[in-house]
Amino acid sequence: MGSGHYFWAIFYFASLCSASLANNAKINFREKEKKVLDQILGAGKYDARIRPSGINGTDGPAIVRINLFVRSIMTISDIKMEYSVQLTFREQWTDERLKFDDIQGRLKYLTLTEANRVWMPDLFFSNEKEGHFHNIIMPNVYIRIFPNGSVLYSIRISLTLACPMNLKLYPLDRQICSLRMASYGWTTNDLVFLWKEGDPVQVVKNLHLPRFTLEKFLTDYCNSKTNTGEYSCLKVDLLFKREFSYYLIQIYIPCCMLVIVSWVSFWLDQGAVPARVSLGVTTLLTMATQTSGINASLPPVSYTKAIDVWTGVCLTFVFGALLEFALVNYASRSGSNKSNMHKENMKKKRRDLEQASLDAASDLLDTDSNATFAMASQFQRGGGQQKPLVRHPGDPLALEKRLQCEVHMQAPKRPNCCKTWLSKFPTRQCSRSKRIDVISRITFPLVFALFNLVYWSTYLFREEEDETF
Repeated sequence: MGSGHYFWAIFYFASLCSASLANNAKINFREKEKKVLDQILGAGKYDARIRPSGINGTDGPAIVRINLFVRSIMTISDIKMEYSVQLTFREQWTDERLKFDDIQGRLKYLTLTEANRVWMPDLFFSNEKEGHFHNIIMPNVYIRIFPNGSVLYSIRISLTLACPMNLKLYPLDRQICSLRMASYGWTTNDLVFLWKEGDPVQVVKNLHLPRFTLEKFLTDYCNSKTNTGEYSCLKVDLLFKREFSYYLIQIYIPCCMLVIVSWVSFWLDQGAVPARVSLGVTTLLTMATQTSGINASLPPVSYTKAIDVWTGVCLTFVFGALLEFALVNYASRSGSNKSNMHKENMKKKRRDLEQASLDAASDLLDTDSNATFAMASQFQRGGGQQKPLVRHPGDPLALEKRLQCEVHMQAPKRPNCCKTWLSKFPTRQCSRSKRIDVISRITFPLVFALFNLVYWSTYLFREEEDETF
């Protein structure tokens, strides 16, 4: 029994000793890390102003490999032609002056938070408008030094970058926004930027943009030559496709509805002047307001955009419907005046014909009475023989008979399709306005449908061409 207690006491003491040794080893390991930092970055041992040597210690340019992690894309502004992005930016290069002993693999890397302690590439974003670092709660930056002298620099930054846009196909367009990184002072003889092998650009999953979709991104090189030398440059091209559903609901469908509403005036009575005028003016002002609202959200460019063609044609159709009523009103008033004049002329001709017929009847009665008296006298003188009566060539009754015969002998005219279709409507002068309304009911929708066919086929085909290119 006593030997058992003795065994457990020895085991407990050994455990305490091992834990104490482990703690001492851990503390000594951190102390060793401090000693390594003091050894490689001590005063007079490392100069951050001198760039690292080239590959394998040669005098060639320092090679810096870069990779990005796009955390979010906040806004893409059409009117300012810019976009905002938040990313984690990483640079990695080799500085042989920073090599150290890893203590048999136990010291994987050293971590620094002060970038000015080591040499840093003078990289800048050439198309940057604004930018800032993140310092909540601590500065989001670190530097890792590996045993072989490799240095990894990582920082989280937010940038507002310029993005020149071509809006000819707006809102059926695709835009390419670039992220350019270049050396400011070191030429390619001293510093060269390269993309990290494998996957140099990463994008966060489930990236949602309000009016765009990130289709793909491409990495490329964009070295620039100036009077002071050639500078290394890298770029990332982000291809954004504009979401058309938003514009279909907010612009295209309302414009179509306004155009169709303007056609309602063709079905109203031509005498309803207040209703037709108010409908035409209201749709015209609404369409003009819609157009100005669209242009307010876009930059003033010198070329014509696809949305300009659409709104311009819709505005023309609405304005044409208002002009059509003006033409109908003019034709109605002109037809009524002509109808009144025609009625007056018909009444005058009727009075003249009645007067002429009365005069002819009185002359005929006088002639018949004189002829009867002459026949009786001649009959008495000639022994009872009677001569037949012969009408004179200027007799109005004979002229009327001849005209009737000419009317019945006229050849039938060949039927005309247009005249046959128009004959279904009243043919008097006062109904010409009604005929204009009927023609407009068919012409306006047909022309608008033809415009839609040409518009969508043209711009969708051009969009496919840009996509293949």
